[in-house]
Amino acid sequence: MNKRTIFILLCVLCCSAFMAVPTRSSDDDRLRVTGTFVGIGGRYSGRTTPFTLNVRSLTPPNQVRELNEALSRGGQDELLKSLSKMEAGRIQIGTGIGLPANAIIADPWSNGGTKLTVFYERNLRFFELRYGTRSEDYRVGYAEMFLDRNGHGEGTLIPAARVRLKDGNTWEVEDFGVFPARLLGLRASGQIVPR
Repeated sequence: MNKRTIFILLCVLCCSAFMAVPTRSSDDDRLRVTGTFVGIGGRYSGRTTPFTLNVRSLTPPNQVRELNEALSRGGQDELLKSLSKMEAGRIQIGTGIGLPANAIIADPWSNGGTKLTVFYERNLRFFELRYGTRSEDYRVGYAEMFLDRNGHGEGTLIPAARVRLKDGNTWEVEDFGVFPARLLGLRASGQIVPR
């Protein structure tokens, strides 16, 4: 190769290197909550694993109203049908890819903090379906996180829950296990905008 060809190749290589520099994307501004999942009872008793909640969007009030109407109309089955049409983010317990977080509801909390309530459809295991275990009726996952104004906090997570409506507007969440898991050392990064 002659010198001119080598010079042109080097120029093209340098230009392509500058064009490949990543820029800040809109995903960097999205809310991400990380912490530690601590199992209290059941098969996860005493175990800790990483926890991550990636929020793509918060569930608007009209969709929360739709979930409430579905729960009053047909119970948990109707709630699951409505939840399956929504996707507000992703919840990860451990290092896997996680599950879609179908509804993420943000409410103001004391002293400028935020309460995040997360509902997701949990995956039923084959043995639950095959043997008709009692856990088959607990098809919703539920998490509740309390974050202060700095984005730090803690919460609880119920991996297998049953949801019922009490007195027309109060949701009762029943845990399949004895105790819900704890979410400790939560730290939020990105925007927290309660509705």
